[in-house]
Amino acid sequence: MRAVKGARPLSGARKVVLCGLMAASLTVLKMAMSPLPNIEPVSLLVMLYAMVFGRQVFFILIPFVVVEGLLYGFGPLWWPGYVYVWPLWGWLCTRLPTDRPVLAAAACGAFGLSFGALFAPLYLFAGGPWAAVTWWVSGIPFDVLHCVGNFVLTLALQRPLYRVLTRLRDAAG
Repeated sequence: MRAVKGARPLSGARKVVLCGLMAASLTVLKMAMSPLPNIEPVSLLVMLYAMVFGRQVFFILIPFVVVEGLLYGFGPLWWPGYVYVWPLWGWLCTRLPTDRPVLAAAACGAFGLSFGALFAPLYLFAGGPWAAVTWWVSGIPFDVLHCVGNFVLTLALQRPLYRVLTRLRDAAG
């Protein structure tokens, strides 16, 4: 994996505290925005955490996914999807350039648009091809909202949040 420009590995207790706080921020902000259909800051924050902290994003995503399961139940279809979809997104984001907000917004929007498709394999195994296709197609309107929400949030907040997170990283190091 390529190193993220400027990223330094955090040490010991600082890493645990920062990763825990960032995982908690994902859950709290997701819950705060839950009245809005499929508009959430998690995609943007995972992108930023990956850009700023590199592979350490996985230490943020693991507790986030586990807490989601504890809060909402470890559903046999949605929770295993979270187990692979969010780390996949984090990994992809470690490869995005940090100096191109429009590209970041487009990538985040594309992730939102593909969110339902990324879960379709679970429905394929659970109910066959028609279950996967019908589940995915019926969710397309929600994926479009997810796409637009991700694009707008990322375009508006990527630069200022990136600056804040890099300062936090540098102060903690």
